[in-house]
Amino acid sequence: MSSAAPFKKGSAADLLWQKIDRRRLPRHIAIIMDGNGRWARRRHLPRVAGHQAGVRAVRRVVESCARIGIPVLTLYAFSLENWKRPRQEVAFLMKLLREYIRTELDTLQRNNIGLQVIGRWQQLPEGVREDVAQAVASTSANRGMQLVVALNYSARAELVDAVNSLLELHQRNGFAGRITEADLAAHLYTRNLPDPDLLIRTSGELRVSNFLLWQIAYTEIWVTDTLWPDFTERHLLEAVYEYQQRERRYGAVTPAAAGRAGSRSVSPPDRR
Repeated sequence: MSSAAPFKKGSAADLLWQKIDRRRLPRHIAIIMDGNGRWARRRHLPRVAGHQAGVRAVRRVVESCARIGIPVLTLYAFSLENWKRPRQEVAFLMKLLREYIRTELDTLQRNNIGLQVIGRWQQLPEGVREDVAQAVASTSANRGMQLVVALNYSARAELVDAVNSLLELHQRNGFAGRITEADLAAHLYTRNLPDPDLLIRTSGELRVSNFLLWQIAYTEIWVTDTLWPDFTERHLLEAVYEYQQRERRYGAVTPAAAGRAGSRSVSPPDRR
């Protein structure tokens, strides 16, 4: 879907795209899609209408990321905590998920997009599980953008699963010494993916909601008050543009900053 002109000429998205450095795009964007319920409530609609509108936003963002050449996009679709919602709402979300997979599978195939799923998705209802597994298998050879959907996901559960996986490995092969960060990372759901460069959260909430806690240690976070169903290509590009304005130091100091610090810390001798 990549193109020299991915957005309509003269549109707000196009004007933003002209300001973005194509050489410094995030390798991995993760999104906490929040605000479906509030979107519906403000319009005096049932919550399910907000979820339906949210699916349209998913389609816009997936297509836009693929067009501009983002290698990995991860969407937080359903958390372990979401089972606490009313039973009817959860059933509708499962139905909506199945419809999305069936409707969008051809689009994913045409555009060489691979679908990956992270979380304890094997614990989802049987029909959902089967649709997810089929879609993942059928797109596994696609080498374009990787669309990662977090389903029945919890970052704490991911860490527990990684530790248990390591314990099982050591029990089979004998204990091999101290566990390192690399060992743990190799057993995460995202072990084949780069850590996110940019985390977007909609609806203005300032929390990460148990999402990719290990992986976002040095991720740039961008929050918008926009509710997820209203999130457009323009908002996506605003986030990417803002990301490119930041200086990512990973705990280190840039040479320029080090020079400034050094010049402040050394005073000339007092010759009075």
